[in-house]
Amino acid sequence: MIKDCYRILGVSETAGAAEIKRAFREKAKRLHPDTAGHIRKNGGTPAENEAGMRELLEAYRTLSDPALRACFDSTYKRYCSSSGKTSGNDAFDYRLWLLSREDNESRAKLIFFDLFHDLEDEAVEEYLKRLYSPGNFLLSSYFSREDYMDCGFVLAEELVLRNKIYEAFTLLAGVISEEYKKPYFRHFFPDALDFLRSIIRRLIPENLSDELALDCFEYALELRLGEKDDAFILRRMAECYYRIGDGYTASLCEAEANKFDSSWRKKSKSRAFSGIL
Repeated sequence: MIKDCYRILGVSETAGAAEIKRAFREKAKRLHPDTAGHIRKNGGTPAENEAGMRELLEAYRTLSDPALRACFDSTYKRYCSSSGKTSGNDAFDYRLWLLSREDNESRAKLIFFDLFHDLEDEAVEEYLKRLYSPGNFLLSSYFSREDYMDCGFVLAEELVLRNKIYEAFTLLAGVISEEYKKPYFRHFFPDALDFLRSIIRRLIPENLSDELALDCFEYALELRLGEKDDAFILRRMAECYYRIGDGYTASLCEAEANKFDSSWRKKSKSRAFSGIL
């Protein structure tokens, strides 16, 4: 349930981005547990302050995003008008409103909302439904780059938990491609790469058909994860091609894998020799 975001932040409906940010920071300081004397200043219990902080964060996220703010402005006022309620006092059910709409943008925002509000099953179900419906549904089309990457990474984890390996790989690979263009994950990007490698090495060979596995492996080669990873991928591709009866392409993959193996071993020996010196 989302209440009047303007009232929560204590700003007018005409407030600019700077005023909204300033109001958020001032209120967050009073609610944050690390702020000295926050209980005395705010007068609330730790649990109440935590709930207030969550409400404050949701209001700030809504009003600091131009698209979300425009959506809130139109739908909340319409809700108050149709129900006879006055804005500022009554709750607006954002999720229910999203559920009432069928356009891809609203459904993408529903996935994001559910994913971060303990409704992971619903988020995965909605994502898979949209992914395989006509219309080329892409999460990246409906969010800022950062929100897309956050949503994509968490959603990929949930897809793996439900054994949706192909969908998890393609989504995570897209997120990692964005990271290569411009760093965002930074400190925990190695964890994201390890997650991708575990999908490639352990889950794809065990769970996907040769055709789907080849699709994933070809995409993985484009990510240039490293010579050791590329050699592994090419060998798995060779196995797939042999099984589907394409011995010629399989032999090409094996030859390329041998080149990577040879190059990687030479570099490893060189680094070891440099370490001795």
